[in-house]
Amino acid sequence: MRILALDQGTTNTKALVVDGAGKILATASAPCATRYPKPGWAEQSAEDIWATTSHVIAQVAPHGPFDAIAIANQRETLVTWDAETGAPTGPAPLWQCRRSTEICAALAAKGHGGRVEELTGLALNPLFPASKLAWVLAHHPGAQALAATGRLRAGTVDSWLLWNLTGGAAFATDHSNASRTTLFDTGTLEWSAELAEIFGVPLSVLPEALASDARFGVTAAGRTALPAGIPILAIMGDSHAALYGHGLREGGTLKVTYGTGSSMMMPVSARAKAPRGLSASIAWTENGTTRHAIEANITVSGQAAAFAARMMGLEDAAALADLAAGVETADGVVFVPALAGLGAPYWDDEARGVISGLSLGTTPAHLARATFEAIAHQVADVVDALTRELGTPVAEIRADGGASSNAWLMQLQADILGCPVGVSPIAEVGALGVAAMAARALGEEVSWTGGPVARHAPRLPEADRSEQRQSWARAVEQARRKGP
Repeated sequence: MRILALDQGTTNTKALVVDGAGKILATASAPCATRYPKPGWAEQSAEDIWATTSHVIAQVAPHGPFDAIAIANQRETLVTWDAETGAPTGPAPLWQCRRSTEICAALAAKGHGGRVEELTGLALNPLFPASKLAWVLAHHPGAQALAATGRLRAGTVDSWLLWNLTGGAAFATDHSNASRTTLFDTGTLEWSAELAEIFGVPLSVLPEALASDARFGVTAAGRTALPAGIPILAIMGDSHAALYGHGLREGGTLKVTYGTGSSMMMPVSARAKAPRGLSASIAWTENGTTRHAIEANITVSGQAAAFAARMMGLEDAAALADLAAGVETADGVVFVPALAGLGAPYWDDEARGVISGLSLGTTPAHLARATFEAIAHQVADVVDALTRELGTPVAEIRADGGASSNAWLMQLQADILGCPVGVSPIAEVGALGVAAMAARALGEEVSWTGGPVARHAPRLPEADRSEQRQSWARAVEQARRKGP
C-alpha cells in the first residue's frame, strides 16, 4: 500500500509517499509566496497554490502507484473561483488577513457575536473565512456576477485542491475545515442558513461538507502527473491532521504546531462551549464519529523569527536562532510580535508589535533571543488561559512543525511553560496523520503516530520563570495600548 499525502501549508507545499508501515518513502517541497499589499492584509495566489501542488506531485509520482491520496491544508484561507472556467476571481485572502475587520466589527455592533460563537464555537473574527467571503462579494464585481449566475465557488484550500485534482468533478470539504469557517453549525454538522444570512453570503457557493474519511472523489486524467482514478480518501486541516498524527485522542496533552503562526489543539470528548479567548472546533469525523477539540490560534509565531532575521539583515530564521543561542538571557529585552494583531487568548486586531527593555548594553543577540522567547511566551499565554478556564493544568505539550526541530527553542519553551515539551522526530506529522486516516479508510489496520517522543523537562527556576512571565505581560499591555 502507498498513500500520497499532500500537505499544503502557508510557507510550503509538500508531498509525501507513505507505505503501509507508516514509513516515508519520498518527499518533495515547493515554497509558497505571500503578499502583503496593505497593512493588515495578507494574500496568496490560488494559481500558485495549485502550481506548487502540481509540482510536488510530479516530483514524487515515480514512487507510485498510489492506492489513495490524502490532503492536509492550511486553514481559513479563502479561494473563490469560476466553476465554468476554473479561474480564481482574485487573490486568496490568507488566514492571517485582517481585511474584513470592519465587517466583523459591524456584525459585533449588531449583537451577532454571541450567536456566531454559540453555533460554531468560534469568535467573530476576520481570521475565519465567512467575513472574508463577505468582503470578496462586496469588493469583487466579478464574484458578485458569478454568484448571481450560480457559477461562483468558494472554499478553503482543500476544496480548491480537490476541485483541481478531480477536474472539477468534486466540490467538497471535510468537517474539520468546515468547522473553521464560522458558517458551519458544529452541532448539526451542516452549513447554517442563519449564519449565511448574518454574513450576507449565499449557501449555494459553498462545498459539500463530508466526514474527514469520506471518498471525496478520484483524480482526473491530465490534471497532474498522476493517472486517473486514484481515490482521495482523507482531508483534514493541517492542525487537525497533526493532532491525529500524534495519536492524541484524550485531553490533558496539548498539541502545538509551530508554523507561520501556531495552532494549539486539545481533544475533548464532546462538543463544548469555547473557553474564553479560545475556540471550539471539530477535530475530525471518522467512521461516523465526530471528535471535538479546544483550540487556540497564535497569529505570528515562526514568522516572528523570519521577520526579525530580515530586519536584522540575517539570512534566515536559522541564522537568528544561532545568534540567539549565544546569550544566556535577553538582558531585559522583550519583543511582542503583534505584527498582525494578537490572536488567542487576546483576539486584539489593533495590537501592534513592540520592543521594550532596550539599553546601551543591548546587542543583536539579545533581540534575537527575545524573538524566540516571544514564540514561547505566546504558547504559555494560551496554556495559562486553558488552565484558568478548564480548571486543570496542562500536563504536557506535544510539538510539531518546522520550529519544533530546534531543540534549543523547545527547551526554552519548556522553561517558560514550566511543563514538559514532547517533540516528534517526524516534522511532517500532519501529513503522516492524514495518510493514516486514508489508510484506515482503505481498511488497513495502522497505528502510526509521530514516533518516539523526545522530551524536554523545564530547568528554569520558578522565580526566574515568574519574572520573565511578568515582564512579558507588561509588554503585551503596551502592545495593546491604544493611542500615544
